[in-house]
Amino acid sequence: MSGEQFLSVENGLFTAVMVCYLAAMVLYFVFFAMKKENLGKYGSWVITAGFALHTAALVVRGIGAGRLPLTNQYEFATSFAWGICLCFLVFERKYRFRALGTFVTPVIFLIIGYAAMQSREVRELMPALRSNWLAIHVSTAIISYGAFGVSFAVSLMFLMRPSMADKEFWEKHVPGAERLDLISYRAVSLGFLFLSFVIVSGAIWAERAWGSYWSWDPKETWSLVTWIIYALYLHLRLSRGWKGRQAAVFAAVGFVCVLFTYIGVNMLIPSIHSYA
Repeated sequence: MSGEQFLSVENGLFTAVMVCYLAAMVLYFVFFAMKKENLGKYGSWVITAGFALHTAALVVRGIGAGRLPLTNQYEFATSFAWGICLCFLVFERKYRFRALGTFVTPVIFLIIGYAAMQSREVRELMPALRSNWLAIHVSTAIISYGAFGVSFAVSLMFLMRPSMADKEFWEKHVPGAERLDLISYRAVSLGFLFLSFVIVSGAIWAERAWGSYWSWDPKETWSLVTWIIYALYLHLRLSRGWKGRQAAVFAAVGFVCVLFTYIGVNMLIPSIHSYA
């Protein structure tokens, strides 16, 4: 197959992925709103199928482009959505609560929708991107952002818990407040670890590409702001036992900064990272 044929296949897979994620979101919403338990199971099956197709789409994109599919707005956005889906599936199965999908799937669909609006054209790599650090830097960002996406969803569930009318359904499908707080903390810890790798690997890469470890580029600055927010979250939790509602709000604000670091900076502020 030629490169164009591979990319044609990837476009078809991407469309199927969007349909799966949309269907999963609807199924989880109906499951949560109408208390239809089987729909939660179907939603889990559909999003798992969507994740498998998404993985195939990224592999086909990489083969067709002849490189890792991590170098432009479209490729990173679709990989960002893939990372959130991966972390969601891991946490959903580990903690066995499908209701998490009601809060995570809209985030996944938002990011994949953003990817759909970007150009899918394959272009020659910029000189700065021709580095082995690309795989380390961007792949760790994908896992980091994915974990933060899960922590955001769990934090929303924590904040909504006191107002839920159907206590029996809520108690059956959602862990208790302390458990939700712990899950969010673990997701933040995972995301923070990988975000630290992102910043360190990016600094090393920048020194080799541009001769400077740090240039206060807008994306670098906002990545640092995001890192500081989550560092404060972890510091306050470990040193002062900061838990509950305050911690949930802090985790949610952190993910808003993640979204601004990726989408907001790209759209609103000139940056040497505009390609990603």
